[in-house]
Amino acid sequence: MALCTFGLYRVGLGNLEKKELAREKTWSRIHLIPLLLAEGDRDTYRRQQAAISREREIMKDVQGWEPGKSVYNNPKPSDQNIVVL
Repeated sequence: MALCTFGLYRVGLGNLEKKELAREKTWSRIHLIPLLLAEGDRDTYRRQQAAISREREIMKDVQGWEPGKSVYNNPKPSDQNIVVL
């Protein structure tokens, strides 16, 4: 009887520890979100600047070409949905 009680006690402690580890994992992920978003923003900016520099190099002989400017005459701003790798 005492052995069974001790075993259930240890299972209960294990469950509490598992619950605490899950909570800690959740909060660590929550605190990493701003860092990961900033890293993604830096990567997007770096890729965009690299694409503009490639465009500048390719179109250097074309008169009136502005690197990075949209080729469409649409006054509404739009996000670039295509990611150049």
